[in-house]
Amino acid sequence: MNNAPILTDRTALLHHRARVGDGDDLFLHAQAANELHERLQEVNRTFTNIAIVTGFPRFWEDQFPGAHMIEDTDTLDLTVDTYDLVIHAMALHWANDPVGQLIQCHRALKSDGLFLCVCLGGQTLNELRSVLAQAETTLRGGLSPRVAPMGEVRDFGGLLQRAGFALPVADTTAVQVAYQSMLHLMRDLRRMGETSALAMRSKQPLHRDLLQEAERIYRDHFSAQDDRIMATFELIFLSGWVPDDSQQKPLRPGSAKQRLADALGTPELRLDDPADSSK
Repeated sequence: MNNAPILTDRTALLHHRARVGDGDDLFLHAQAANELHERLQEVNRTFTNIAIVTGFPRFWEDQFPGAHMIEDTDTLDLTVDTYDLVIHAMALHWANDPVGQLIQCHRALKSDGLFLCVCLGGQTLNELRSVLAQAETTLRGGLSPRVAPMGEVRDFGGLLQRAGFALPVADTTAVQVAYQSMLHLMRDLRRMGETSALAMRSKQPLHRDLLQEAERIYRDHFSAQDDRIMATFELIFLSGWVPDDSQQKPLRPGSAKQRLADALGTPELRLDDPADSSK
């Protein structure tokens, strides 16, 4: 984990988070928490020792009273083989080593313990990325890194397996939000602590001409019917279990007691038999 590239400026990230207030600023966290509660109801199990990895402990301790709040540093302050539920809450997209984070959560769980994660995914702010790139290319002849790269849902199932989780599931929810202007969107990102903390980000502020060009492009391509602009936030949800003998396992090849053809009520042909062209 120590060899992972440094993608996030931790000092900048903490500075951004320190500006976050209460109330509606964390509306994405509220939606994420609601969906996590729904998923836990479907599990139908009582969890008695919960740890939550997050950069927003005040919000999440209200959602899960009595849970242990763990700061989302590169090395997590988790006790090995202790918890029956670990939640990684809205922080994995800033991790320098996402697989390392998952492995640490796996080690902290007891046998048959559940891991849940919610983070921002790769489709987040795709409109803003697009218009900033086009405006900067047009006016400056090049690009500067301004929006953090985020993982795609198709990659996260593999990350769960690499971390050792059984029964891995990765799915996604898209949240569409309308804003009066691009400036209002950027102000909202600031209030929720999600402005860029890339280690390699451009330190130059966005100049007026670039903002105006980006706003024009945004309205040309991503306007709503009421003349507001649309922004996408993708929430990726992950779940996996620490392996245990009580969990369901796939049958061994050749162990089936009934042929698939019999179950479907169809004739069975050998692969080397020619198909009957008269039928």
